[in-house]
This record gives sequence, structure tokens and C-alpha cells, in this order.
Amino acid sequence: MRQTSNNFTPVTQPLLSHIQKFTSIPPDKISLLEPFFEHKTYKKKEVLLAEGQRCFEKFFIVKGCVHLSYLRQNGTEQTVDFAMENWWTSDFSAFPTAAVSKFSIRATEHTEVLIITADRQHELLQQVPELNEYFHLVFQRAYAACQMRFRFLFEFSKEELYQNFLQNFPAFVQRVPQYLLASFLGFTPEYLSEIRKKYLS
Repeated sequence: MRQTSNNFTPVTQPLLSHIQKFTSIPPDKISLLEPFFEHKTYKKKEVLLAEGQRCFEKFFIVKGCVHLSYLRQNGTEQTVDFAMENWWTSDFSAFPTAAVSKFSIRATEHTEVLIITADRQHELLQQVPELNEYFHLVFQRAYAACQMRFRFLFEFSKEELYQNFLQNFPAFVQRVPQYLLASFLGFTPEYLSEIRKKYLS
């Protein structure tokens, strides 16, 4: 069962530190941030957002790791993204209007998140307009990373794709279950196991 806490101060510090990497907030406005976020914890394999459910929230990962996926027509789960500490995740196409989500988000390990709704985010940006720059830069970087991933999928061999992922995201390789990583890379678990053995030998 997920747990909710009203003690925001310890868990909002990572978010504040992340914001300050991208933009400056006047000191008198920093205290305005905390009431807009809800802190929750999820156990391993617990669902943050279910496919087919209306998407009211987006999540800042304070601690832990989650994966975003959808159910294919053949009944298998397709992993399309991961998020760990200091990353945002949601169904970003559904979030602004609370539309039905095309994806599920599930914790791959014990995970702590800060949650904000679209309405609360709108209110927050009115009170702290400096955060417009933060969200713009964060999601610009995320979109750029998505573009590069598509290029890699078209240009790299399967082994090159794994090697690139290993070099750029070593923490994911260590923390994410092999079957989820295989799904994300478009491999079978058996093929991924063969490649990993090659790099470990």
C-alpha cells in the first residue's frame, strides 16, 4: 500500500536542487513550492499510473526507479522509458488535460516521488513564473534525448545499441530487471543475456 506524508521538507530538497541547476528562484518564493507537491512512496512493482486510467498527475522521482510501458496487441508488455532520481515521468500527452493514459508506470524498486497535478502546476507557475524556464529546459532536454534514441534505433546494431546504453546509463543496467531492459532495447531476454555475458567475460 502506498504511503502519503505531509512532511515535505526532507523530500523536496532534491527537487529544489534540481530546479536550481536550471534556473534561479528568488529566496522569498522558495517556501511557496512545498505545498503544491504531495509526497508518496511505492513498493516494488506497485503501479503509479495504469494504462486506461485518466492521468491527473506527473511524478518527480526523489528516490528509486520506475518504468513506463504499454500493453501490445499480442498481450506482451512493451517498456518505452525508465526514470530514476531527479527525472520526471508521466503520460505527458494525457497529463495537461487529464486524458486517458496510453501508458502504465510501475515501480521497479522501492520508490519515493513528489506528485503535482496539472491544475496545481498551473497555480504554481502563476505564483513562481521562474519555474516556466525550468520546465521548458527540462522537457527540451528530454525531447532531445528521445530524438537521439530514435536515431540510435535506426542506425545501431543491437550490440551497439546495448553498448551505447551501457556507456550512457550504467545505473539502469545495474538496477533495472533484465527482462524490462530487454523490452526497452527491443531484445529478447535471452539475447540480452548473451550480450551481457560477452561484456562481463
